[in-house]
Amino acid sequence: MPTTSARLLALLSLLQARRDWPGALLAARLEVSPRTVRRDVDRLRELGYPIRATKGPDGGYRLDAGAELPPLLFDDEQAVALAVALQLAVTSGAGIGEAAARALSTVRQVLPARLRHQVDALRVIAVERRGGPSNPRVEPAVLVTLGAAVHAREELRFDYAVPSRSAPADVPPPRRVQPHHLVTWGGRWYLVAWDLDRADWRTFRADRITPRPPAGPRFTPASCPAWTWPPSSPSASRAPAPPVRTAGRAAAR
Repeated sequence: MPTTSARLLALLSLLQARRDWPGALLAARLEVSPRTVRRDVDRLRELGYPIRATKGPDGGYRLDAGAELPPLLFDDEQAVALAVALQLAVTSGAGIGEAAARALSTVRQVLPARLRHQVDALRVIAVERRGGPSNPRVEPAVLVTLGAAVHAREELRFDYAVPSRSAPADVPPPRRVQPHHLVTWGGRWYLVAWDLDRADWRTFRADRITPRPPAGPRFTPASCPAWTWPPSSPSASRAPAPPVRTAGRAAAR
């Protein structure tokens, strides 16, 4: 029989792999009694894992989201994928480079030596495009707001800054859109949306968006025009314009 620590890790791995687990099935997979499963679940709760239990003939266990982040358990492939993704996050333009670097350091510290060698062998270096300005930084909070609106299918209001040679006499009104996609390309982030005031599709650079909460009413998404990215020419020195009409002057540059 495995040790208590090994059994707890096995139980946690099972709870992370499937949403709902009948208690009897967990006991059978771990080759222990249902009473032992209940004790192990209590131990995991003491460590901070929010495990919900349901009673009755069909009762079982579910690992829920909690208020704080408990220790996580990854298999080898997941651990390497996470480390690589954290390196790529630095090049995404999402303004999370410092946080990603700290997270990578934390993950690397607990990796087994065999996996640490694999991660260290792959180094990702961000290279700026020649002949053009560096990619603008997008605040993570803005991306979270845009992504949440896309997921919830809620209308958005936001101020949109478009550089121009002469300052406008009046401050433009907020844009009102139905957001459909959040796209990253060439180190920049774009929001593809249906512009309610212009009755047309538009793309907006995320680094120029300042959301105006709260979110608007829910909407039924329309069919978004199809497009093809990336451009056919690999020698293009600038990021291509998004697939539908851009919002404002030089919005995709």
